[in-house]
Amino acid sequence: MKKRFNEEQIIGFLREADAGLPIKELCRKHGFSEPSYYGWKAKFGGMSVSDAQRLKSLESENAKLKKLLANSMLEIDAMREVLKGK
Repeated sequence: MKKRFNEEQIIGFLREADAGLPIKELCRKHGFSEPSYYGWKAKFGGMSVSDAQRLKSLESENAKLKKLLANSMLEIDAMREVLKGK
């Protein structure tokens, strides 16, 4: 799924709202919905750009590790099935 806004832009939007720009006007100005704003605020609220980049890299690394774990568990199950057959 392609995202329209990167972390830097989202944090910029949150800072605009913190500076006093009304949420409805902010959403209209940049072309996103209020639920998107509140979701971003829950995820990125209080973060700096470097924090958001670090979060993204950690999420990526976590996904890779989960995939490796799932593959190794499948291999272990396959080996157990082969050993049961002997």
